[in-house]
Amino acid sequence: MHHSLNPIALTFGPLEIHWYGVIIISGLLLGYFIAYNELKRQRINPELLTQFVYFALPAAIIGARIYYVAFEWKDYKHNLSETIAIWHGGIAIHGAILGALLITLYFVRKKNLSFWQWTDIIAPSLILGQGIGRWGNFMNQEAHGGPVSLAFLEHLHLPSFIIQQMYIDGTYYAPTFLYESVWDIAGFILLFTLRRSVLKLKKGDIFLSYLVWYSIGRYYVEGLRTDSLMLTSSLRMAQVVSIVLIVVALFFFVYNHFLSRQNRSHQVKNM
Repeated sequence: MHHSLNPIALTFGPLEIHWYGVIIISGLLLGYFIAYNELKRQRINPELLTQFVYFALPAAIIGARIYYVAFEWKDYKHNLSETIAIWHGGIAIHGAILGALLITLYFVRKKNLSFWQWTDIIAPSLILGQGIGRWGNFMNQEAHGGPVSLAFLEHLHLPSFIIQQMYIDGTYYAPTFLYESVWDIAGFILLFTLRRSVLKLKKGDIFLSYLVWYSIGRYYVEGLRTDSLMLTSSLRMAQVVSIVLIVVALFFFVYNHFLSRQNRSHQVKNM
């Protein structure tokens, strides 16, 4: 017998609380706690984080929805009321990142903060939240890969509850949610370790490392998924965005470490 998990955590009369929402909020709260303590460690007013979340969370949700609808426009152009029906599903993490980044630029300027320092503080929390959030996809039996055999899943030494949840409509599917979750949590450990290491890091290194690490994992996992947003019939949008983010992050890393130093040296020589 195969028993999939109930995606509904609690029911109060007509109100249903889904595990997806519970898991997303749990990831958000844990990420908030980690960033809050890092702000205190760096002697920055931690109450700024609450103000930031107040702006960034709605921006991320709106960005995630706009991004998704834009690439699934054929399903919405004749039913515009559905474009705001986010409770029916349909968000994209890259849209959320873009929305949050735009608000971050506004927020740090308004509060006279360093963009790089602020994003360095937020990055570990962000990737941890993404890793936890993928378990919401697991509960909904979504964001999975293509069909696989039971032997393949057993070879991964997965717990039985994961194998059973990956049995959908008579077919086993690859647990790509798990691949990305493990990758993201490993990324959190890496970023957290870098932040506390004795390495001489520049402002922005943690955030740029996040962009590269997450994008490498997402590029690989996206190639295995069956529900990708497509740019063309053969080109997956998330893979294109991942490549762009890697290139941009590496450019800023090289600039911060080498080119900006050369520019300063050149200016000193010309004085």
